[in-house]
Amino acid sequence: MKYTRLELFLVLVLLGALSAAATLLVSHFGWTLYYGDAEAHLNIARRILDSRTPGYDQIGTSWLPLPHLLTMALAGDDRLWRSGLAGAIPSSVCFVLAGTFLFAAMRRATQSSAAGFAALGLFALNPNLLYLQGTPMTEPVFLAGFMAVLYFTVLFRDTQSWWAVIGTACASLAASLSRYEGWFLIPFVTIYFLFVAKRWRRLAVAVIFAIIAVLAPLYWLGHNWWLYSNPLEFFNGPYSAQAINQRTGPYPGLHDWKKAWLFFRTVTQVCAGWGVVIVAAAGLLSVFWKRVLWPVALTSLPAGFYLWSMYSGGAAIFVPQLWFNSYYNTRYGLSALPLFAVAGACTTLLAAQRWRPLVALAAIAIGASPWLIHLQPDDWICWKESQVNSESRRTWTSEAALVLAREYQRGAGIFTSFGDLTGILREAGIPLRETLHDGNEPAWMAAATRPNLFLHEEWAIAISGDTVATTIQRATFKTGPRYHLERTIIVKGGTSDRDLQTGLSHERRDHSLH
Repeated sequence: MKYTRLELFLVLVLLGALSAAATLLVSHFGWTLYYGDAEAHLNIARRILDSRTPGYDQIGTSWLPLPHLLTMALAGDDRLWRSGLAGAIPSSVCFVLAGTFLFAAMRRATQSSAAGFAALGLFALNPNLLYLQGTPMTEPVFLAGFMAVLYFTVLFRDTQSWWAVIGTACASLAASLSRYEGWFLIPFVTIYFLFVAKRWRRLAVAVIFAIIAVLAPLYWLGHNWWLYSNPLEFFNGPYSAQAINQRTGPYPGLHDWKKAWLFFRTVTQVCAGWGVVIVAAAGLLSVFWKRVLWPVALTSLPAGFYLWSMYSGGAAIFVPQLWFNSYYNTRYGLSALPLFAVAGACTTLLAAQRWRPLVALAAIAIGASPWLIHLQPDDWICWKESQVNSESRRTWTSEAALVLAREYQRGAGIFTSFGDLTGILREAGIPLRETLHDGNEPAWMAAATRPNLFLHEEWAIAISGDTVATTIQRATFKTGPRYHLERTIIVKGGTSDRDLQTGLSHERRDHSLH
């Protein structure tokens, strides 16, 4: 036991150092908020506390709440919010937890420290994952819960402990409150308990786990029903992934298993790297020989979830290696990384006990070799997607933020929509409570429908054609237009081939009306 504790301490130290170095590197180069989703997650966490209408309803609908709740307290600090570190720090901590649980699970499942370290190396040295864990993205939070589910289920197999059942259920809650693939795990883990538990308490164990685990989906259905009068708002509402995919049109893999498999296998290979794929393929023989079946079965479920989602219309993936030659949701390929790490670690079991550490080192070296050959971030597809797809957004965010930081006076008020434009406020250092946005009902609706009566903000930030733009065009004094255009920013490119026009408008002030 002392030896195991020493190993865990070493794992925590190594992962902590690796995570801190990667997160600081990402922050140093200004990459923390390249992903539009990262910006959104950070600002959702901020608006729970910093808003004209702060409180629970600011959590929103389409994204699950745990990552935002973990970020919320740190996002209240202006420096951490403006730098993005308020969201990156929880992601980094979750990365460390995920790696630790993976090591502990594989060590127990195989009774081999070498296998545990091999799995950890194949998992933690992936630059795409290291980049994501240095940003306010939700994948690291899910991975922490997911790897904890793996550990506690393996622990239950060996101990039949009720604490292992409760641990699995709590880990499942964390995963299910982070990403929707967590919901997909629940029935499979329930079936696992039915098979692994001792006969006399088999049903009780499965039922107790299921009752606790389903609290997360039930809570989210209730949340959406209470706030939006539609339990499935997150699934079929205007901000859902399904609605976004419908607006962008059909994509490869929709109702086509062959194309879905082609795109998914391509993105998983590019995300994981060919070295990890080779090691994982080599370890498959040992998976069946040493009967490391449950860890492989469980870690294959997120990959299965995304493949099914591509077919059914819930997820679109584009990779530059295939037609359309573009980037979109490439990070979904990381869903297969735990599977590759588990299978690859099993290569150590093919060797005699004394040779296993050397085999583990060889497996890690082969897995890391593509990234050692290609050290530039341009070869890390998740970073590259965030860089390419954010170019226009970062340009107009910076330009607009400079204007507001120079000219905005606190208390004047800003009329805008919550979303990409919120990054302008963060970069300018303007608290969100200074704004009236579409999360501030009913004041937002009143201002949008009857601006001459209810719109009192001196400034407006809009994208050409959006609700804010059309509203301020209708807002007039008796003597003429109420707002004048302070700055127009037109950026060519981004994720589409159209010009994006962002406008900052300032209210015309007639002192006789004050």
